[in-house]
Amino acid sequence: MTTPWIAALFALFVWWFATGVILLVVRRADRAGGHAHGRSVLFGTPVLALGFALLIHSVENTSVAGAYTGFLAALAIWGWIELTFLTGLVTGPTRAKCPAHVFGLDRLWRGWSVVAHHEALLLVGLLVMVLVCHGAANPMALWAYLVLFGARILAKLNLFFGVPRINTEFVPRPLEHIKSYFRRGPITLAFPVAITALSLLTGGLVHQLWTADTGYAQITYALLSALAALALLEHWLMVVPLPDAKLWRWMLPTPRGPQIHSAHASDDTNGKIAP
Repeated sequence: MTTPWIAALFALFVWWFATGVILLVVRRADRAGGHAHGRSVLFGTPVLALGFALLIHSVENTSVAGAYTGFLAALAIWGWIELTFLTGLVTGPTRAKCPAHVFGLDRLWRGWSVVAHHEALLLVGLLVMVLVCHGAANPMALWAYLVLFGARILAKLNLFFGVPRINTEFVPRPLEHIKSYFRRGPITLAFPVAITALSLLTGGLVHQLWTADTGYAQITYALLSALAALALLEHWLMVVPLPDAKLWRWMLPTPRGPQIHSAHASDDTNGKIAP
């Protein structure tokens, strides 16, 4: 676990596994109906508690183990917050579909109101990270959370302004209304801005990895580089036709009721724990 390549593979595996677990929990709640979504969040609360415990334990630990601990802390906290969104428990004040005739600032405001509460919860998580990690010897958890936070904002903007490939395969039933706010079409300025920002971030982290002179620094930048590269890949999948949903589809139960997919949809859900 002290080799950067192993750390990068570890980040990929945790991203894949954690995303699959969240999708599995939400799919089972969809099938169960009733209050299953709320129970899923409640039963997942120990994951949030574990995340905060790992966060507190990691901030003064500058060993290789401390880097891994901070990384897992950020993903645990982020993953639980994502679960509150995907189960429909924390979304926004608006739960209605976007009217077809709404454009411009009105549509932007409606889109914001659909996810406002969840974005506020993510921001609270970020503020907690800043408070706990401020002046700490090991701010790994904060850095990982910042990568996830920034990538999510860029992804949301691209889904709103338009990208060629959007799939709603993994969108759970409580979020059916949110699909009406996605715009499938030619890329806009938001896409090259996102790709440029994520490319610079990934390149900068890889450079730091290349020049790192301690085991802690190498593992830290290897984990962050892998996370940023995943965010970059997920943005490219809004354009490039690759069936990434097959990574999780095999492990999920078949949803009840008809599932409508576009023939030009991508396999990116944009609801994953990774960006």
